Amino acid sequence: MEITQILHNLVFDYTLRTVALGSAILGIVSGSLGVFAVLRRQSLLGDSVSHTALPGIALAFLLTGSKAPLMLIIGAAVAGWVGTLFVLHIISNTPIKADGALGMILSVFFGFGLVLLTLIQKMPNSRQAGLEKFLFGQASALMVQDVVIMAILGGLSLVLLAVLWKEFKLLSFDPEYAVSLGFPTRTITIILTTILVIAVVIGLQTVGVVLMSAMIVAPASAARQWTDRLGGMVLLSGLFGVMAGVSGAVISSLTAKLPTGPTIVLCISVIVIVSILFAPNRGLVMRAGRNYRNRQRLITDAILLDLYELGVQHHDPYHAHPSSTLKVMSVKRGNILQTLRHLREQQLVAESGDDNWSLTVSGVEKARALADRAEEKA
Repeated sequence: MEITQILHNLVFDYTLRTVALGSAILGIVSGSLGVFAVLRRQSLLGDSVSHTALPGIALAFLLTGSKAPLMLIIGAAVAGWVGTLFVLHIISNTPIKADGALGMILSVFFGFGLVLLTLIQKMPNSRQAGLEKFLFGQASALMVQDVVIMAILGGLSLVLLAVLWKEFKLLSFDPEYAVSLGFPTRTITIILTTILVIAVVIGLQTVGVVLMSAMIVAPASAARQWTDRLGGMVLLSGLFGVMAGVSGAVISSLTAKLPTGPTIVLCISVIVIVSILFAPNRGLVMRAGRNYRNRQRLITDAILLDLYELGVQHHDPYHAHPSSTLKVMSVKRGNILQTLRHLREQQLVAESGDDNWSLTVSGVEKARALADRAEEKA
């Protein structure tokens, strides 16, 4: 399908437009708020909240008999918030560390949720059908009213993030200093956790309980590779979330029976892999390239110094020396001839025949500067 046709469908196809909008809202909200979970080393928090939300969905249905998205989201939010408070209480009042508390609450709540779902599926009426979609998500079932609810809740979360930006920033980077300044860190933590809960629950219908944690962690992890500034990281993380959401919706629409939620997660995974490999500052490929260039620079500097020291011994810095002599002096410096040819291209050395090499005027100046710098460090 051509790009123009895809863009046309994004605008005029009701189902694709609705799913893409919902996925984009999920991406920008979860990506922006997930930054703080990653920076506070609480990456498991998204996983915990999404799994603890499951019994809330089941209980909301049992208590109200309604599958209205707002009621189920409220149930999920309450359960996720209660589970998170349990985690914070365990961390503060027991020797159990954060990862242990998160894992324990996650498994207990998720197990309870599965039990409730099983009981609901055995009910004699047909109203309970469809609740299992919250396990793996069913983005294709999104309706306009679902997207509106997601937009309202997500927008409120982002507004709260903007209002409390300074407090969240201080809490993420230096909580001890925040305490010393008199900030109510516990209250701020609860507020931050609450909007993270909202970010998780609005995505349960799209991505599902099992995969929702990826939408919290992955965009922020990708953005961290590209920048060291919090503002830039939040913007990039939100952008990556939107890219993954829209691209996942489009790709799933092009293939029959391809689920949208897992496709979105795969798209954000691709963004993470590309970021880890090719980000300018932290990318593995870019880092390997810098390391290689640094090694080559050290080797060329060492050979220039060797030629200069040999010239000093002959009382003539331009005295030519065979490459074999340099090989003896530079046993562990790789291909000496290749490095000499590279230096010749830079007009730092010259070949005088019979494989003899000497420094040029520019080479002597650079070698002398390297020697002076080495003496200063010594």
